[in-house]
Amino acid sequence: MQFPLFTQIEQAARDVIEQQAATPTEPVIETISIWQLIVDGGWYIMGPLGIMSLIAIYIIIERSMAIRRALREEKDFMNKIRDYIHEGKIDSARNLCAQTASPVARMLDKGISRIGKPLKDIEVSIENAGKLEVYQLEKGLSVLATISGAAPMIGFLGTVIGMIVTFHTMKISGAGVEIAQLSGGIMQAMVTTVAGLVIGIIAYVAYNTLVARVGKVVQNMEATTIAFMDVLESPAK
Repeated sequence: MQFPLFTQIEQAARDVIEQQAATPTEPVIETISIWQLIVDGGWYIMGPLGIMSLIAIYIIIERSMAIRRALREEKDFMNKIRDYIHEGKIDSARNLCAQTASPVARMLDKGISRIGKPLKDIEVSIENAGKLEVYQLEKGLSVLATISGAAPMIGFLGTVIGMIVTFHTMKISGAGVEIAQLSGGIMQAMVTTVAGLVIGIIAYVAYNTLVARVGKVVQNMEATTIAFMDVLESPAK
């Protein structure tokens, strides 16, 4: 014998079950911010990586601007130098070099100041001045190269430390460790490697790019030196 009240309760329960089965459950999407990743990575690893990133950014911007100025060519600069030297206007040639703020101009000024001495001495003085200019252009690039190699290693060190801490937690936990806890710890450990690789890749690409641009400046200096020596050797028209 069935009671109407029990029948209604069973029917209502069936309706709720069918409704839940028909309605798909949307997965909960958990997001994480960049700042949270940095905090989770640990200050003792992310701190040095942050300092390295700031230093790398400063060197990249500062050296890019310096090399861009060095690559800037003044119109008819060598033609004016040639005319001044052939006309015997040494002071005018030196004044033009002083007004032109570039490694090539400073290098030629050193050579012009030696006019009257043997050509070999003039060439040596130009080469020495050129070496000093190249040294100034390469200032900071060695630090950038160091960052490109050290940042990934520091990031990997953070990952190793994080994994050691995770396995230590598994060892001392008598009741066992939940998978969610392990995945969170491993994710935090991997954050340092990602940060180190990103900084290292950017520094590595920037270093090679800047070195290539310095090479272009050196080529311009060598070409200018050859043209200047030809001016000294050629008779005035």
